[in-house]
Amino acid sequence: MAMVAAAERDGLLVSGGTIVEPTSGNTGVGLAMVAAQRGYHCIFTMPDKIAPEKMQLLRAYGQKSWYADSGGSGAPRVVLLGRQQAHSLDAEGVPAQPVSQPGEPGVSLPFDRPEIWRQTAQRVTHFVASVGTGGTISGTGRYLKEQNPAVQVIGADPVGSVYSGGGGRPYLVEGIGEDFWPSTYDPSMVDRVIAVSDADSFATARRVTREEGLHVGGSCGR
Repeated sequence: MAMVAAAERDGLLVSGGTIVEPTSGNTGVGLAMVAAQRGYHCIFTMPDKIAPEKMQLLRAYGQKSWYADSGGSGAPRVVLLGRQQAHSLDAEGVPAQPVSQPGEPGVSLPFDRPEIWRQTAQRVTHFVASVGTGGTISGTGRYLKEQNPAVQVIGADPVGSVYSGGGGRPYLVEGIGEDFWPSTYDPSMVDRVIAVSDADSFATARRVTREEGLHVGGSCGR
């Protein structure tokens, strides 16, 4: 909502406009929901390793989406292909504005930050999150450190991703990790980043489902 509102304020989105966005999960779903409410069209490109139900969900909101071919290379390169494909669509005359806001960590998730602080009775000592664009961990980390500078913010990262010191080599878990440094990531808000293997991520996700009754994906297992 904040990203779309900023684009509207800046005159980048007008009634009936189209949003072109490369996505591997939640950003696309959020944009599709807001676009459906506000009468915008969306075109999404996704890595072809992404679960088909995510594609189906975007289409259920009435938006167009398709996979970017990975050539079997894996996550980071596939996401890059998706970005290039989205940008070429824009250059070919689709009336679109890519919605990508460097200031997003300052405005995203305005509700769950106070909720974390309130529901832990102000006793939270560590915040652990997977890192994708970096907006969630940066913005939430900033809020929690403003309440208590001693709070530790820890990133859980796929092995091979740049956040944990990798070079961007392929990995299987969806929607997190990067092969470049996004402007939405503020490293000063993150105390440490731990690399977690695909095998450990998927095994933990399955264990959470079996033992806790929560059907989560590989990124939650991380």
